[in-house]
Amino acid sequence: MKTILLLIITLVFFPSFLKAETEEMRPATDANIFGHILDETTGEHIPFINILVEGTRIGTITDATGHYKLTNLPVGELVLIVAGMGFETTRQAVTVEARRTIQVDISVASLPIPLDEIVFTASPTASGFNYQPNKVFIGEKLQRRGEASFGEMLDGEPGVAMRSLGSAPSRPVIRGLDGDRILVLQNGERLGDISETSADHSITLDPLAASRIEVVRGPASLLYGSSALGGVINLMTTDIPDDVTPGTSGVFSLQGATMNEMGAGFGRITLATDQWASSARFSYRQSGNIMTPTGVLPGTSMTNFDGAVGFGFNRENSLGGISASLTGQTFGLPVALDEPGKQKEIQIQRQALHGRWAIRGEGFFDRSLIRFNAARMHQDEVETETEAGITETKIPLNFTKYTFSGTTILQHKPTGIFDRGALGMNVYAHHKEVGGVEAFTPGERRLALGFFTFQEIPLTHTLRLQGGIRFDLQHTSAIASELFPQADQSRNAINFSGSVGINYRPFPGWEAGAQFARSHRNPTITELFANGPHMGAGKFEIGDLNLRDEIGQGGDLFIRYNRNGIQAEVAAFVNHFQNFIIFSPTGTVDAASGFPVFRYAGDEARLYGGEANFNWNVAAGLNIGLGADFVRGQRIGNGRENLPFMPPIRYRTSVEYDFGRAWLGASLSVASTQNFVAPEETVTQGHTLLGATAGYRINAAGRHVIILRADNLLNTRYLDHLSRIENRNLLMPGRNFNISYRWFF
Repeated sequence: MKTILLLIITLVFFPSFLKAETEEMRPATDANIFGHILDETTGEHIPFINILVEGTRIGTITDATGHYKLTNLPVGELVLIVAGMGFETTRQAVTVEARRTIQVDISVASLPIPLDEIVFTASPTASGFNYQPNKVFIGEKLQRRGEASFGEMLDGEPGVAMRSLGSAPSRPVIRGLDGDRILVLQNGERLGDISETSADHSITLDPLAASRIEVVRGPASLLYGSSALGGVINLMTTDIPDDVTPGTSGVFSLQGATMNEMGAGFGRITLATDQWASSARFSYRQSGNIMTPTGVLPGTSMTNFDGAVGFGFNRENSLGGISASLTGQTFGLPVALDEPGKQKEIQIQRQALHGRWAIRGEGFFDRSLIRFNAARMHQDEVETETEAGITETKIPLNFTKYTFSGTTILQHKPTGIFDRGALGMNVYAHHKEVGGVEAFTPGERRLALGFFTFQEIPLTHTLRLQGGIRFDLQHTSAIASELFPQADQSRNAINFSGSVGINYRPFPGWEAGAQFARSHRNPTITELFANGPHMGAGKFEIGDLNLRDEIGQGGDLFIRYNRNGIQAEVAAFVNHFQNFIIFSPTGTVDAASGFPVFRYAGDEARLYGGEANFNWNVAAGLNIGLGADFVRGQRIGNGRENLPFMPPIRYRTSVEYDFGRAWLGASLSVASTQNFVAPEETVTQGHTLLGATAGYRINAAGRHVIILRADNLLNTRYLDHLSRIENRNLLMPGRNFNISYRWFF
């Protein structure tokens, strides 16, 4: 069956290679060549790579074992050409005699793929083949997006919007999906915070600490959990210095902004020898309240500090290390808008221990990776109220969470029809305590054990398939408390997720990918048990104990072109959910708290949309960019109502000229009016924002970089549809000038 499949593929995709020698009217010689094509570095056999006889139309491709055979060749001196994507074209001279068969093994060198082009988050083998759209931010590209939070940094990226309640708690939203339908990771493991649970909770890592950000739009459930149908954002740091150049290196950075009088500083230093390294980093950030075109938005100030120390080693066959980090955050919530004299702020402390160990071996499983993150987080929601000159401070709500997330991945060598693949196991556990008189949910314990495999099948050197499955055994239990005495309940589930994808690279510069995936998400304790006012979010939340598991099926397609100064991508998706858990307004107000009532309910739902992005290097240094994205979400079980909190259609255009030492640019962002709103949800008017950027590289190597950026230059009054501030007359930030300096040494 395998032989038949290879024959069909060869006939379809490479007819020019299979022209018979008789078409050239030459006599049979019975001269043959056979052999293997080998990777020069690893010695592995290379499947499905082209072999051509120079000056003729004779050729073939290697089979799944890297073996080839050329028959009935002309006699004399011939040159064999080996060519394939990811490998250097190689020529091998041979002498062919009539009625003789000779063996010729040819070694070819693999071409290095720049690390900024590989999205490690999307594949455990880092093969460089994509099955869903993704993006990497590193170096200067990352510095240009410097903001106070990751939600603000990534807002406006194709398919990525921002859930906001001020700067600090803003969180990315991918294709209209939020919460734990998308995962925000640190170095491939869960952070251990509670940012996915509510709009008033933040990501507990300062943006200055990230040296690389990877954004995967679309299904990425296999590696990180069964629920991530929307995508993954991986915040990568260099806290474990296991792959550095010997010597002393580091970075020092300063950042400031006018809109909220923000100032931030960051420093990292690494000391390394040939086999070991140690590093330390520290950042501090402080800002005041956000300034809007009509005044101050109270309760939006913040103070952050973030530090880590790490140790790494790099031996001949292994590398890894360990790091410890400490994060502290204090930020306000805009509750004083509705309750003058009252202030509420969030105070967070998180301690974490990270570890990583990668090993190279000689057996079938020749590479392995072990990583973990253990974290403790404590969060107090502090309320201060002043009445008749008397100030009272209390902590009506607090959270303590202990988290462990660990993953083991075993990579195997190519075998049979399979390229390099992986088997893996993931352990995730957390214990979350909820205390205080305003606790609106019970605590939670969760333990999940996941097993997954990821495999790629190269059908030709331009076409390959990807497939994988994941099984999770999950136990979730509520922790009974004085406020929730009946919450001593538990759920056990076996979750199944999987994906099938295709990658096709028909011509140089062209790439297309498609993927279909299934996700399985269990209801959270909040969705099941919530019953009370959530003061920080300004809502009265009601859960539903009858909610069933959320099952999603997602389809994703992208086409990408990158050649001759043009970079273009078009992507489309559709996600269909059974028992989609919807958090939506009921249109009523709780009399005691005065908060609008929101309810969790399950229904069948569908989300669909797409993104388009185009960049053109018109001439040396001149670049023009265009982009657009949209998402639409609807219930399809009980009526055709729109889903809440769906971002509007957005358009972007930019122009930039890079002089080498400096650059100048301008951008225009347009959001359309969001008319497709859920019942009791407010329509948000469209808006247009003008921005500008300039930068200077102090020396030719770019070791010192200064960046100036202006946001909302016209001080436009606008609302963001994903803002969680209930008073819809409140505006988003006004004109802002941002300056940052970074020194690499």
